[in-house]
Amino acid sequence: MMKSMHWYVLAMLAAVTVCSGNAVFAQEEKWVSLFDGKTLDGWEKVGNDKSVWEVKEGALAGSGEASMLVNVKGPFKNFRYRAEVKINDKGNSGLYFRTTRKPGFTDGYEAQIDSTHTDPIRTGSLYGMCHVYQQHVKPDTWFTYDLEVRDDVWRGRAVTRIKITVDGNELYEYLDFNQTFKEGHFAFQQHDPGSHVFIRKVEVMELPEKK
Repeated sequence: MMKSMHWYVLAMLAAVTVCSGNAVFAQEEKWVSLFDGKTLDGWEKVGNDKSVWEVKEGALAGSGEASMLVNVKGPFKNFRYRAEVKINDKGNSGLYFRTTRKPGFTDGYEAQIDSTHTDPIRTGSLYGMCHVYQQHVKPDTWFTYDLEVRDDVWRGRAVTRIKITVDGNELYEYLDFNQTFKEGHFAFQQHDPGSHVFIRKVEVMELPEKK
């Protein structure tokens, strides 16, 4: 009986050690802010000179002609990325990842931002790859976009896994076997003069390479 109790105690100690190690690991995976809520520090406009990017009431605000607002940090490959976003009625924008430092509209993956634009591809879509036509977010309403992106192997094939979540609702995981974009920067799109997009609380958490 004493011997059994001895092994039980050792097993419990081992379990506590493992759990403590996992807790430490979880604490090391920290969210890093990419927007200070006050300035455009760390961001750069690419595109039409008449396009406007500014900070309004603690948010990045895009208006005017077409352009991109690119974050200069990076490149990033495997990560979680989240931002709080608001788009106006009939507005259109996009949250870009793994894009270039000087992107056009087709450079990098684009998570669509669109509640009521004439383009029927709505928020939650991975533009050109997986389209959502249902309205998940009303216009002029703040919502949270949360993405998880990582290279992996699925059934012996290399793949980029892209998980899309809107306001805590996981919509799908897209498997890009072409691994279309390898790594890159984050950016936001100013689509057209009728669009007004607002972004706040932009954060990234880098994920380790899967071995």
